[in-house]
Amino acid sequence: MTCGHSRGTSCVRVPYPERVRGDGDGWVLSDNGAAYWGKHGAAGLLLRAPGPGGSPAVLLQHRAPWSHQGGTWGLPGGARDSHESPEQAAVREAHEEAGLPADLLTVRTTVVTAEISGTAGSHWTYTTVIADAAELLETVPNRESSELRWVAEDEVAELLLHPGFAASWERLREVAATIPLLQAEL
Repeated sequence: MTCGHSRGTSCVRVPYPERVRGDGDGWVLSDNGAAYWGKHGAAGLLLRAPGPGGSPAVLLQHRAPWSHQGGTWGLPGGARDSHESPEQAAVREAHEEAGLPADLLTVRTTVVTAEISGTAGSHWTYTTVIADAAELLETVPNRESSELRWVAEDEVAELLLHPGFAASWERLREVAATIPLLQAEL
């Protein structure tokens, strides 16, 4: 809760934690020395919803300049905690970074889009969780986002994408195309 101290102000509930730390925060080093975020791996949410005319749109995050690969577009996501499944981590991160309520999301499938062998036998994965919402949801960005935007699937590749997301986008589109998009009930 954030409270003001000047005349006429009151407490205001912040819709997401400003700084959320779990036991998954930290880097894993691969055998070639590259660093990957998330001691227990990482997960991101590829959220689809019917756009104008019913064609699929996906929610993208324009990463804050200070963040890893800042200035690129990717998915809301981040480090998995030791007790979380990829689905739980992706939904939690989407709430933290975009203000998305879990009860409006329907998880459809998961795709491991990166797998790295780390030093001392550690192992790291990035799992993309494909989920649907019945409509384009309102978002509330946190400090990790310069912007959140619903983008038509056909226009995603035109943006400057996070390298990991860019490498997996076509595969994710192919998997998503096999799953009918949920539509709002009339």
